[in-house]
Amino acid sequence: MPMFFYGYVQRFFRFFSSFIILFISLSSIVYADEALDDESASVMEEKINSVVELDKLQKGLDSLKQAVSNATTDNQLGILNDSALQLASDANALITVLQPARRQIQGQLDVLGPPPIEGEMKETNTVVKSRNSLNARKALLDSQIEHAKTISLSATKLSLQIVNIRRNTMRSQMALNSGSILSVQFWSPVWQTQSEDKRRLTSFCNDVTESWRLVWAPEWRLGSTVLLMLVLIIWCFGSHWLDKSVGWFSIHIVPEGRLRRSFLAASTTLVTVVNVGMGAQVLYWLFTRLPKLPDVLVDIADGLLRLTFFSSLIAGLGRAFLSNHRPSWRLLVIPDPLAQVMKPLPTLLATCVLFSGAIEQFNNRIGTSVSIIMFGYGLSALLVASVAFSGPFLIKRTRRKLQAAGVSLVTPSPLVALIQVCITATSISILIALLIGYISLARFLTYELVWIIIVLSLFYLLIHLVVDLCEGLFSPNTLVGVRIKQMFHLNDRHLSQVAILLAAIGKTLLIMFGTVALINGNFASATPLALLHKVMEFWGGKGIENLNIIPAHVLNALIFLGIALYVLRSARRWLEKDFLPKTIMEPGMRSSVVTLFGNVGYVLIILLAISTLGIQWNNLAWIVSALSVGIGFGLQEIVKNFISGLILLTERPVKVGDLISISGIEGDIRRINVRATEIQLGDRSTVIVPNSQLISQNVRNATMGNVQGVATIVLTFPLDIDPEKVRTLLLAAYSEHKTIQSIPAPSVTFSQLTPAGIVLRITGFVSSPRVVASTKSDLLFEILQRLRTNGITLSMPQKMIVEKANLSSTSSLDS
Repeated sequence: MPMFFYGYVQRFFRFFSSFIILFISLSSIVYADEALDDESASVMEEKINSVVELDKLQKGLDSLKQAVSNATTDNQLGILNDSALQLASDANALITVLQPARRQIQGQLDVLGPPPIEGEMKETNTVVKSRNSLNARKALLDSQIEHAKTISLSATKLSLQIVNIRRNTMRSQMALNSGSILSVQFWSPVWQTQSEDKRRLTSFCNDVTESWRLVWAPEWRLGSTVLLMLVLIIWCFGSHWLDKSVGWFSIHIVPEGRLRRSFLAASTTLVTVVNVGMGAQVLYWLFTRLPKLPDVLVDIADGLLRLTFFSSLIAGLGRAFLSNHRPSWRLLVIPDPLAQVMKPLPTLLATCVLFSGAIEQFNNRIGTSVSIIMFGYGLSALLVASVAFSGPFLIKRTRRKLQAAGVSLVTPSPLVALIQVCITATSISILIALLIGYISLARFLTYELVWIIIVLSLFYLLIHLVVDLCEGLFSPNTLVGVRIKQMFHLNDRHLSQVAILLAAIGKTLLIMFGTVALINGNFASATPLALLHKVMEFWGGKGIENLNIIPAHVLNALIFLGIALYVLRSARRWLEKDFLPKTIMEPGMRSSVVTLFGNVGYVLIILLAISTLGIQWNNLAWIVSALSVGIGFGLQEIVKNFISGLILLTERPVKVGDLISISGIEGDIRRINVRATEIQLGDRSTVIVPNSQLISQNVRNATMGNVQGVATIVLTFPLDIDPEKVRTLLLAAYSEHKTIQSIPAPSVTFSQLTPAGIVLRITGFVSSPRVVASTKSDLLFEILQRLRTNGITLSMPQKMIVEKANLSSTSSLDS
């Protein structure tokens, strides 16, 4: 009975809970339906407004496209670009308005839940009607949002197209003669500014004024004051403190030698960059910490910060090379009066570069007209070219004054004179281009001149620093060198090899970075990370994908070819003169290694020059086919000799320095080239033998595996001599000669017994096969003298005399 009652109660509560849940669901549905009915008017109104707004945006986009196709001036394109950006902003604003309504409808659909599947309890008509209405509204909002996104994307693309059109128009105008700097047209932006430029300049000045006002607002005033004071302290006292610290470190910590000089120069450059850059960074924080700072000001501030670091590098390199504060530690050989005269030039050049870059950053970010851009280009090129031209001019004038005063000066090296001539010629070319109206060409030459000077100066400084650092740290006289010797159990020769090898690796990396910087670098990529990225792109093969030969690629290929050939020759000279002599390799092996390294290097340089030119490897198939035909008919001997030369350098059956004999020619090998081998004879003449003959013919190598030489003389004596007496005499002549070695001892061999006499062979060993001929000559003189003194003669050759009988007597006897 209790169990029955318990089951009855359980079924009752289950039914009651189901009823309650159903009642709540129906109530919510009815409420939602009533809410939808109440909001139907507002929903229809929003629907109409959104449709009208989308139609308005679409018509605005179509009219903009039509206007862009008909625009002819840069001002018109600038106005259309602003309109396109505003249209994209309006479309994004509409999307922002529509998305909350969609999220609300999606929430209502989540409350209703998914439609019931077959077999479950059916929904009421009210629920079905509400779900369908909500789905329809959601689909409509989705289509409107997608339409607005499409309009926004199209407007953004149209803006990019307008920018490209303006850029191409500007390039085409700048490529033409834009007027001399002496013309009224060039200076017209100073007193006659276009309306659009005025509007942009006014807007920019208003943004700067507003930002400056915010900097000194009450809530930001304290922080701005602290940051500004920090900037003044860094720029006024930071360089002095850092220079004193670097000088103390160089004197007391850095090992003595050339490392101190190069370390001080590099540290001076770094101190200048850090001091100026830190002040600029704090000044950058002074403005960029403000909330809601305009994007154009942030972009200009970023560009000016990078330009400040680059300009500080120019000033730092000038301070490092001139070293007016420590003349005795100067890296370059520059007289003190000349260094004092040149002292303001690096700072002046850095200021001009900063000013030029700032003008270009301003024009690019503001979007000024072509006339203002050309005015900025011309003014920047004029300032930089004037400073660059004044450098060699001041140097020549100061040298003349010093020579007239009787001061003896060191004659500059040809490389320094060549650099001065190149700077002067480029500066004159820039000034001529400005005078005849080719301002874009002058701007290009200006930037290239500054960039090449900076890269070469930095490369020179780092090369000296790397070499001196390796030699200083791995010297057996320094603490680091002693520790390395003890740790790895090395001797002085091995330590010297490590220093040379590490210096070579450092030079190679610097040359690679310098090459990429010269070819692909500019002011915007004057950072280590950017240059590293360009190195990876340059050597990653991206330039070899297509056959795309353009003048820029040709110039890059020529620059690379010149640098690569210089590097290869320097590397060969380094292997031959510096590194290999410190190894245990014999001279012949060293010469083979240097030759093989040069041959492989030339092949790699040619391949890399082709890739730098922009030629795809697949496009070289026709060249390979033509070469294969040529090799089959006319070049087979050259290829055979080339392969034979590689075999000689690798297998080394003969090597440089060996004494060989081939086809009756005997001499020393002096050089194994790609095609032929040079053999020096005893009379100092040279015979050139193709490499293939050394591989295919029988070659006698007198020095291969045998350092000693053998002096052998064969003599024939009469039968009536005393053999023992002659043997003793011959051995005495050999033993007393200074070049005959005692071990193994000389010997006399009874070679033959013939009717002509006794044949004796005398043999003795000498130190080298090259002294065999001279030793045999001396021994023959000595032996003949001793034989005559002892009355011993050599055997005379027997002659058979056949006399012809008298034919007349023969005939008489027969009769």
